[in-house]
Amino acid sequence: MSKKLTGASGTPIADNQNSRSAGPRGPVLIDDFHLIEKLAHFNRENIPERRVHAKGAGAHGTFTVTKDISKYTSAKLFDTIGKKTPILSRFSTVGGERGSADTARDPRGFSLKFYTEEGNWDIVGNNTPVFFIRDAIKFPDFIHTQKRVPQTNLKDPNMMWDFFSLSPEALHQVTILFSDRGIPDGFRFMHGYGSHTYSLINKDGVRTWVKWHFRTQQGIKNLDPKKAAELDGSNPDYATEDLFNAIEKGDYPKWGVYIQIMTEEQAKNHKDNPFDVTKVWSQREFPLHEVGFFELNRNPENYFAEIEQAAFAPSNVIPGTGLSPDKMLQGRVFAYADAQRYRIGTNYQQLPINAPKCPYANYQRDGAMRFDSNGGSSLNYEPNSDPNAPKQTNDPNPLFPADLSGAAGIYDNRTDGDYYSYPAALFKLMNADQKELLINNIAESLQSVKKETVERVLAHFVKIDPEYGNGIAKKLNITLK
Repeated sequence: MSKKLTGASGTPIADNQNSRSAGPRGPVLIDDFHLIEKLAHFNRENIPERRVHAKGAGAHGTFTVTKDISKYTSAKLFDTIGKKTPILSRFSTVGGERGSADTARDPRGFSLKFYTEEGNWDIVGNNTPVFFIRDAIKFPDFIHTQKRVPQTNLKDPNMMWDFFSLSPEALHQVTILFSDRGIPDGFRFMHGYGSHTYSLINKDGVRTWVKWHFRTQQGIKNLDPKKAAELDGSNPDYATEDLFNAIEKGDYPKWGVYIQIMTEEQAKNHKDNPFDVTKVWSQREFPLHEVGFFELNRNPENYFAEIEQAAFAPSNVIPGTGLSPDKMLQGRVFAYADAQRYRIGTNYQQLPINAPKCPYANYQRDGAMRFDSNGGSSLNYEPNSDPNAPKQTNDPNPLFPADLSGAAGIYDNRTDGDYYSYPAALFKLMNADQKELLINNIAESLQSVKKETVERVLAHFVKIDPEYGNGIAKKLNITLK
């Protein structure tokens, strides 16, 4: 027996095929509440798309602990080898709109939500270990260069290269972006990174700085630019389709979970700022330590409810985990949660996909789309004298005390002028074919860029490595002085 069709309020709908009208030829009457409800809801079905990472795919899975890291963290999800924790993943391109192609040359977002017994813990990273900028105050400027020109509403490489040429801290990420890794072959065949420096805190209150690495067990695969351009037109949802179909047929993708570890003392004496997200930590000096693995084994039943409404934010930390002084991370701690409040609503954390799996209680009340009991008759302030009301735990705070020094002020992040050694080391690691592909990709992107901008950019690439800069110049028929 089929279900009875009703409106959103539960009212039975007698006719879902015809509008109520004055006679068979109309006009339609405004008191047709079912028509009005359907049209009004349809008009509002699109929530604002993410300003960045708008196009993406995701799936459910499990994280499994394989190594004991209790000496570094008191977080309960790591407390037993073999322990499993449900997770949600989302992969995305960064600059494109929701209808853009999965095969664009772009970093890939790599976000994980762990539904732990102590609350939700999010790592919101990318498929690259570094980023274009060091300070979140430059994030809106950078993203504007990846979007559309205000006058023409067209994308223009002049904006991007003008910004890069005047922001040399971006060169490390630029070199990765225009390498073979700039267009992964779907989402299953790429590594992921927390990118920022995070922290772990053990039961004795000792903090350790860490970098999170998620290494694909499917192997690395990247797309040739010509193949990517072909897919752009023939199947713009290539990566989304690949992930869904693999999980649907039981070919569950897996990633190994690892951390790099740096003590507070090592951080103080490190030759570079260990919280600078434009640089990496040497794996020779700070090797990878295995933590576990995660497997994606369940597709969403409804994309909108489980992926589009999924809200990731690095402010979601749990006891035993924490943040760092990384200026980009500090900005994201505010910006991501704030973006979700705008995009989905002030009560976005109540949505089933975002709600913790563990018990939770707070004094938040009211706001649009509050769809639980809104606290019922309980008190909405604290401290209070009700013995049954939520009280603070006095457990160690995830916002671990930080040693602050120096006068409050605005400090130039470019006093560290080492823009070239890290991309130079990366360039030297490439074989001849990888170097040729990198040089071709950059030269092609620079074809329509203004001459003065090209000259500024080439001056940077030559400083990274003469072979690098001169190779690009040769492709552009430019003779460098």
